[in-house]
Order: sequence, then C-alpha cells, then structure tokens
Amino acid sequence: MSASPDVSVVVAVYNTMPYLTECLNSLIGQSIGRDRLEIVAVDDGSTDDSGRELDRFAARYPDTVKVIHQANSGGPAAPSNRALDVATGRYVYFIGSDDHLGEEALERLVACADKHGSDVVVGKMVGTNGRYVHQALFKESNPDVSLYDSALPFTLANTKLFRRELVEQHELRFPEHLPVGSDQPFTIEACVRARKISVVADYTCYYAVKRGDASNITYRADHLARLHCTAEIMDFTAGLIEEGPRRDAVLRRHFTWELAKLVQDDFPALDHALQKDICAGIGKLADAYFTAGIRDAMDVKRRVRIALAQVGAGEELCEAITSEKENGAPPFVVEGDRAYARYPGFRSPLIGVPDRVYELVGEAVPGRLADGTELLVSAWEQEGHDITYTSSVRVPVLGDVDSAVLRLTEGAMPKSADKAGARRLPAGHSLPQPEGTFSRELAEDGAATVLHARLPLDRRTVKRGVRVYLDLAGSTYEIPVKGKGKPMPLARRWGSYEDPYRASAVVNPKGRVVVDTAQMYPPKKPFLSRAKSALARRLKSRLGSKRK
Repeated sequence: MSASPDVSVVVAVYNTMPYLTECLNSLIGQSIGRDRLEIVAVDDGSTDDSGRELDRFAARYPDTVKVIHQANSGGPAAPSNRALDVATGRYVYFIGSDDHLGEEALERLVACADKHGSDVVVGKMVGTNGRYVHQALFKESNPDVSLYDSALPFTLANTKLFRRELVEQHELRFPEHLPVGSDQPFTIEACVRARKISVVADYTCYYAVKRGDASNITYRADHLARLHCTAEIMDFTAGLIEEGPRRDAVLRRHFTWELAKLVQDDFPALDHALQKDICAGIGKLADAYFTAGIRDAMDVKRRVRIALAQVGAGEELCEAITSEKENGAPPFVVEGDRAYARYPGFRSPLIGVPDRVYELVGEAVPGRLADGTELLVSAWEQEGHDITYTSSVRVPVLGDVDSAVLRLTEGAMPKSADKAGARRLPAGHSLPQPEGTFSRELAEDGAATVLHARLPLDRRTVKRGVRVYLDLAGSTYEIPVKGKGKPMPLARRWGSYEDPYRASAVVNPKGRVVVDTAQMYPPKKPFLSRAKSALARRLKSRLGSKRK
C-alpha cells in the first residue's frame, strides 16, 4: 500500500458472520488494486467469529487491512468515527459489514470524483435477499445532482464516496447516541456542504443484503426509538437548511418514510398509550415541518395518516389503517374536477382535517381504481338478429360520476398498465362517443357506484376488452374489468341464418373480461349464383377431358 491511498473503506463490524467474509473478499478483490486501497475495519465488540475473521484478513493482507477492536458501543456510529480518525485515503467510503461491492465499484467511483471534482459520489445500489433500495436516483449517471431537486433525499445512507478533505474540514462525524439513522446527519451535512455531487448509475456498485434472520439494525429498532431518532435528524436538518422549498425537499423523505412507517398495519395492535405517544411525536414534527409543499408532494394514503396523527385522531387513524388492510383503498368522492379519498375523518367537524389532505393532488391512482373495480353481472340480451352485451360493474367512486362509461375496446393494454391494473390516459387523448346506454346508482353499502351498461354488438370477428373509462381529478382513466371467479354467460349464436355469428364473454389469463365475436362460417351465396358456379365448374371439367 502506498503512503497515501486513494480510498479508505470504513467497515463497522458487529456479529455479521458469515456475511462479513463476502464483504471483505469483495473489497480485497477490487479492480482499483490493493496499492490504492486502505480497509479500516472496527470490530465493535462482536461475540461471534467476526473479530477473528477480521484478524485473519489483516494477517493475510497487512499492507491493506487495518483492524481495531473495541468494546460494544451499541451501534455503527462509534466504530465509524474511530475508523475516520485513522483513515488516510483521499476519499472515504462506507460499507455495511453484511453487504458487498461490485468488482469495479471503487475504481469507477474514484475516477468519477477525480474527473468531475466531486465531493460526494453515489454509486448504484441494489437490494438482495428482499432488501429494499430506492432506485429513482439510479436511472442515469449524472456528474452534478442536487440534494434539493433529485431523489437523493431518499438515498441518505452513508454508503457513498466522500472526499476526506470535506469530512475533516467540516469535522463531520456520526452522532453516537442515535441507535438508528446515525448515518443520515453525516450524509445530509456532507451533501449540503459539497461543491458537487455525482451519481454513477451505469454499474452496480453496492449490494445491500438483508440477512436471513432480518437482524440488520434497521429492522430491529422499536417505534419510539425510531420516532426519537427521526425527530433529531429532522431538527438537525432544519438547522442546516433554511425554511423553504429546499428544506421541504429533504424533509419530505422523513414524512414519507420514517414517520409513515410508524403508522402502518401494525399500529392498531399497539398499546393505546404507545399509540398516543407516537401520534404526539408525529404531531409535534408535523406542526413544525409539515408544510403545504410537503403535504401536496405526498401520496394521499400517507398524507392522511400523518394528518390524523397530527390532530391526535387515533381512532380514525386505526380505522383508516384497518379498513384499507381488509377492504382495500376507500372510494373516491368526485366533485367537478376535484376528487377526494374518503378515508375516516373526511369532512368531520370534530376532526378538522382540511379537505386538501384527502384530495388527489397530481397523483396517479390507477392501482386503487383497478383494485376497487369489480364485475357484478355479465349477460346477453338478444332480439331478432341483434344481440347486446349487458354488464353491471362496481366502480370505487362517488359523487359526480356521469363520465363513467363501459366500452368494448380493441387491443391489449400497454405493459406499463399491467402492474397497476389500469392506466391514466395521456393528456390530450380523446375518445369517440360511447355506444350503448348507461345508468348509474349508489351501491347498497354506499361505498361505490354501480355502472349498468347495454352495449350492442356489431357483426365483426374481433376480440374486445370490457373496460371502464372515468374522468377523475382532471384525468381520464382506463380500467379493465376483472371477472375472475365470476360466472360468465354461455356463448350465443346470433345474426341471420345465412350469416351467423358467435358471441362469447370470457376471462383472459390476466383475469380481465373479454367479449369475442366471430363469424361462424362464410355466408352462403344465393341459389342462382351457386348454380352458375356449379355449371362453370362442370364445363371446365368437360373441356379438360376433351383435351386429354
């Protein structure tokens, strides 16, 4: 190893065998070369074989691996700070001791920093074994991204390359009293102080591993510990960034992730006193930082839960969580060009949460519409040579729903709609006038609208999907009607005797209803035409025989 390596890799270690071995091997095998690399590993009082494994690597690679052993501190902050005190590289890079790197990671990250003069470089990260890693930042490489107008606030782990000169100039260290999230203040301040932040997205640099027993510290912290840590991180951030859109851009992450995670499916089962403490803590932070900008940038589900916690509406909050878990998303109330999610507390004078919290604000909702759209009845009406497809469909909307119609539409839905189950049509998209007759009524439970449709079929051989089209909050949505488990009418023969057709309603492999019409066989020619054709064939046959 040279006197001044290019990069010092900091590894805080506590009981991470056997993952630690793969981590260390991925560092030793880096394409940047061991002469440009320094590994500083701090064993934080491990009780498994982690300490011995570190010593084994240090003995084998004495010019590259430094090992420090210390008593357990309770978290990764103290060992990381200890490693920073002895690191000598131009850059420092942090890695979890249960994670590992792509072979070219450090070489690419250092090259990017040197080329662009970057103080912070973020390499593409992916999760393994079910570990979730936010991917929006890694859509493309970018030599100059901002903390305030990119997805960087949703990627605040310290697993990045930092210019060590920046770290020492601003005395950046990890708060050792935080049991979780201690890397966020370090990362946030480094990004605030950095002259340039770059992203390497064309190569997978980092593999974040979820341990088989989910014993990562992130998964072990209790509700109040996470709440207190989040509060301190948000207050710290507010001290760095003045009030306004830039602060909102960072703190939006904490409302969307850390605080919203405290009011998920497990919340109703918590002790009532703990529920009150959580709501009080969220309420204090919301009073200080839950601006209109953050509120409107969040999805309505999380936004409503934060607002109910803020006003201490614990019963309504539990009802909102439980109802959505058991029954799916609530219906939308449509009023002109506005739409609202009818969660508990909506327009309750006792709760006092503004309508805006419940309003759909520029967000796409195809998944919610698809989940709540349900086929009730599917049948045929036949009169003479004509046939009509009739259907009743439950749609999760209330209020001004005169725009809701049922159509038989040719062509498959785009693949982008498959996951959500529906899609929002592009702006400016126009649809022809609907064919058929429609009526609408309130469902018996008052939580949806039932759309009745009579759609006459024309004589064509074609397959068409049964789809609802609905105007909602200024957008038009296309919602395939699902029919899995629903009885379908028997196929019908229709049309004239001379020109018969067959109509069938089936459920395709994606569970969507499709109406298939097909000509049964080519129509017979009139008798005189058939006689002329037969005579012509006979004459042709005789002429052929004479020539032979």
